[in-house]
Amino acid sequence: MTTETLMNQWTTTTTPQAIAKWIDETDTIALLTHAKPDGDALGSTLALARAINLKKSTSGAVSAAECWYCGHMPAWASKLIGNTKIRHAESGEMSPGVFDPQGVLITDTGAWSQLEPYRAFLEPRLDRTVIVDHHLQGNGEIATKRLICTDAAAVVQPAADICVALLGLGSPSELPAEIALPLYVGLATDTGWFKHSNVTPEVMRLAGDLLEAGVDHAALFAMLYQRDRASRLKLMARALASLEVIHEKNLAVMMLTDQDFKDAGAAPGDSGGFVDLPQSVASIRVVAMLTEHHDTEGVFTKVSMRSKPSAWEGKDPIDVNEVCSTLGGGGHARASGARVREDLATTKAKIIEALG
Repeated sequence: MTTETLMNQWTTTTTPQAIAKWIDETDTIALLTHAKPDGDALGSTLALARAINLKKSTSGAVSAAECWYCGHMPAWASKLIGNTKIRHAESGEMSPGVFDPQGVLITDTGAWSQLEPYRAFLEPRLDRTVIVDHHLQGNGEIATKRLICTDAAAVVQPAADICVALLGLGSPSELPAEIALPLYVGLATDTGWFKHSNVTPEVMRLAGDLLEAGVDHAALFAMLYQRDRASRLKLMARALASLEVIHEKNLAVMMLTDQDFKDAGAAPGDSGGFVDLPQSVASIRVVAMLTEHHDTEGVFTKVSMRSKPSAWEGKDPIDVNEVCSTLGGGGHARASGARVREDLATTKAKIIEALG
């Protein structure tokens, strides 16, 4: 096996301290993440951008780091972003114009399939790109400097370590509140507000440190979870109405069509979290949420899957990452996803077949 092959494997090749040093030596940095960013993607990029700009402001630099986002954003995104410099493309490729950053820092993904809007920009700049991620799969050739923490519940955990190292602090509890806030958003959202199986002592210790740094837990919960539009509830009703329980009642499948979104007056991101709802049924071990989408190539289905962490009647938990891998996707053992170039019915059949 060649050295190049080894370097391209999806493994860690650097440390938070080494990334902090790289940031120190890099004048301008663009922070990227997957299309349709969620709480962890937004939280990690915003926290790092703020830490970078705070550190570099001491040397007179202005806006040394900026965040780039593509696709639909959560309704609360603008409140979290505040005055942090960002660029946003609703659809298509990201076009930064003449701006050519000295470094590129990608968080919460390392897969070409999730970075397609940035591909034309990234390919000539792979030699100056760094990845910080926590997923089980990725394309190692995107960056030789990679911090892959697959045991982390959220990518904000290694991002917090980088922020602490960059600012020369002893603990995340010493971070400025404006940096601690997006880190907490990423941690809370990727753990289902601290109720999923990925919650560990390290998660709770970081949460405590960030609260000590000045995060207002109750205000954040209200911002993220208590500002839904009525259209989201109408869409939820359609998702639940589509619920089908199969595989001896251990698999739950819900499906939403384009027409469902239109009839409910809902936006593409309004189905977030629906995949968790059927897990309240005792016998259900796996949930698949399928949503219909269209682009210039035709129809495709977005798949979100969840599995319960505990054994059920002597049976081991199901690894939905393995299931989604057969569909060209991936993620985590208990939470994973895929983008399948098929209609809803065909995709559902493939999932049932993959589950055996």
